[in-house]
Amino acid sequence: MKILFLLPYPIGKAPSQRFRVENLLPLLDEADISYTLRPFMDRATWQVLYKGGSLPQKMWGICRGLLGRLKTILSEAYAHDYIFVHREAAPLGPPVFEWMLKKIFRKKIIFDFDDAVWIPNTSAGNKIAAAFKSHWKTKYICRWSYRVSAGNDFLRRYAVQSGAASVARIPTVVDMERRYNRVKKHRAGKVTVGWTGSHSTLKYLQELVPVIETLQQELDCTFLVIADKKPELPLNDWQFIPWDPDTEIEDLLRMDIGVMPLTTDPWSEGKCGFKLIQYLSLGIPAVASPVGVNKDIIEHGVNGYLADGREEWLLALRRLVVDADHRKAAGAAGHEKMIREYSVASLKTSFLSLFK
Repeated sequence: MKILFLLPYPIGKAPSQRFRVENLLPLLDEADISYTLRPFMDRATWQVLYKGGSLPQKMWGICRGLLGRLKTILSEAYAHDYIFVHREAAPLGPPVFEWMLKKIFRKKIIFDFDDAVWIPNTSAGNKIAAAFKSHWKTKYICRWSYRVSAGNDFLRRYAVQSGAASVARIPTVVDMERRYNRVKKHRAGKVTVGWTGSHSTLKYLQELVPVIETLQQELDCTFLVIADKKPELPLNDWQFIPWDPDTEIEDLLRMDIGVMPLTTDPWSEGKCGFKLIQYLSLGIPAVASPVGVNKDIIEHGVNGYLADGREEWLLALRRLVVDADHRKAAGAAGHEKMIREYSVASLKTSFLSLFK
């Protein structure tokens, strides 16, 4: 068996690709399945893509990607049994490459997505690109695919409604044997409440700022942000750590409590709760908005809390900040749940079943 992976980003750079594709490659190695990785974007384009300006460099990078993708399909698709498309074969334009793979080359497409990618959600640095995104193409890619891998039930329902022949719910997972294999040691003392994410999700922190301000007036705690871009937060006691894959685990373990605020809307319903999965896998209890898959991951009062509104957030955070034993017990419960349901090992059978 041979699988050709059509990926949007350079290897090792984007969270969705790292944990939904690159994270699972050892399972293919163990099964003696051959595969080829073909990113659309090179590293130079990735470095400027989400920044303002640099339009000529972005346009040239996209053109290189389009030419490279066409070359890959014409010269390599025929030699592979399955074509695995993560999110989309190209970031702009209609689904030309997916159409070619299905209608001309008659290939079995495995389509994987972990966001509500049919809903426009372009960053401020790429407003011009929004006009060329063709968000409508997702339903056609679902329809043309041999199998669809959806990150949660909301996405799975969309794929089914779009006419997908076979849809599997494949959650985002972490490797708890090779990488996320440590557990937070909870102790009494000053507590760190933390958040991790990309620049595109920093906006969700704004609603949490007043909560953290009040919490810090009452209790001795600091706020930690780990991201690829430093936010502007009106807090007196907070820290920023630039996201670095080499120190990712150590940086996360600085947290005593993890948070995942979201707004209630269809885009948030499409989220796969990856922040929570990271926190809990390391034994860090979490507080999250009761939106989408968050309600499946968080067991209220057991491994963390679901909080809707300022008072519920304050109550949940207070409980965890003041009680180290409670944090330890909740973190342990979350860690065990991640092993059972959100680890690479737990996903082995489901993932390999996509290629049958």
